[in-house]
Amino acid sequence: MNRVLVVDDEPAIGWSLREILTDLGHDVRLAASAEAARDTCRGFRPECILLDVRLPGEDGLTALPTLRKLAGDVPIVVMTAFGDLDTAVRAVDAGAFEYLIKPFDMARVSEVVTRAMQEPAGRATSAPAADDTEAARPATLIGSSPAMQQVFKEIALVATSTIPVLLTGETGTGKDLAARLIHAHGPRRDHPFLATNLGGLATGVLESELFGHVRGSFTGATADRAGLFEAAAGGTVFLDEIGEASPEVQIRLLRVLESREVVRVGSPQPVAIDVRIIAASNRDLSAAVASGSFREDLYHRLAGFPIHMPSLAERVDDIPALAEAFAWRTEGGHAAPVAAAFLEACTARHWPGNVRQLKRAVEYAVVVSRGRQLRPEHLPPAAVSSAELTETGLSLDEAVRRWAATNLASLGDAADGQLHRQLTEQVERVLFAETLAATDGNRTAAARLLGLDRATLRTRLKSLHID
Repeated sequence: MNRVLVVDDEPAIGWSLREILTDLGHDVRLAASAEAARDTCRGFRPECILLDVRLPGEDGLTALPTLRKLAGDVPIVVMTAFGDLDTAVRAVDAGAFEYLIKPFDMARVSEVVTRAMQEPAGRATSAPAADDTEAARPATLIGSSPAMQQVFKEIALVATSTIPVLLTGETGTGKDLAARLIHAHGPRRDHPFLATNLGGLATGVLESELFGHVRGSFTGATADRAGLFEAAAGGTVFLDEIGEASPEVQIRLLRVLESREVVRVGSPQPVAIDVRIIAASNRDLSAAVASGSFREDLYHRLAGFPIHMPSLAERVDDIPALAEAFAWRTEGGHAAPVAAAFLEACTARHWPGNVRQLKRAVEYAVVVSRGRQLRPEHLPPAAVSSAELTETGLSLDEAVRRWAATNLASLGDAADGQLHRQLTEQVERVLFAETLAATDGNRTAAARLLGLDRATLRTRLKSLHID
């Protein structure tokens, strides 16, 4: 039998936790406040503490260090229904054994408490407090949905380590911001954070950008130049759109990850580096590995700790809070008045460009409203798909023209250099499906009609998730 203290001001939750933990054979005590928890610790000496964040009076995270002094080095499981990134980071920094998000499955609580009892003492150590100011930190991620709560927890857990992180998710979901937050909350925060987009540069230019070059290594190389990996010494290198890296760059990146050295273009001499690597992609890299367009060994090196950034379609409930936050920031820290109907219109709309597109739409609305309350009519025209346009009976030329015009007006920078790829994928998805239907699924016949070799068709079908 182990002694467990549950600190929660909601009687129903306290009762439920006591029942499930008592059934496991534990001696359970309840406390409804931090003050009551301290009094219980003095006589009860718990071997595990379940601690709610929001309590009457002193909050759970503020009380955690004192409880640890009274109870000793025992596992403390933090519970919250109102978590954000800062809460998750504070919990991890304070040495919380686990971070549970309400509502939680009682089976999950049983698993966490059992695991906490089995692990040796000395597991919970507090990270050094951050000495940077709030103004120096990047804007934070916003959301109370379960999907975002999971992201907050994962960022808090991985920030204090040096393991490579792979951020995945659609364009505009906040992968760049997540990378900056991992850096800002980690031990390398006082060193550089340098980023580059691997899809935006030619291979030769990208190699020089990443690894540096020596004088005379190519036309225009008039002096030695350090690359990003050297310039970010002690800090973080963020490799955005890693899935677009050429085979040559992939090989060089693999060598960097394995040897922790870079070789400048035109030089035989390796240079030792000390950086953390965070990569991101809006492509399905596992599918790219399967198709042979991305190296499997590099993928496993980069994906030391994968984090999926959910699309807005996966976190619709967060849209009102995001829209209000963007209205505030657009007005320079003064909240622009927002009508409930405006938030409802934002929630009902499809956002293919995700958070980035929503932000631009709210900024557009603030300009159009000219200081008045934001209403649905202030939103820009909604983006439309090629399928929606072709269903209207327009010619193919006119459909493509309108698709480009409406998506450019609505998405703007949210297209992020992906407009051609988006249209190509939509057209290919329809064309390939129709061709396969016409050939009764015979890929050889379909490839012949399309003018493609069978291997190319197979690769494209896999990347488009067409069975």
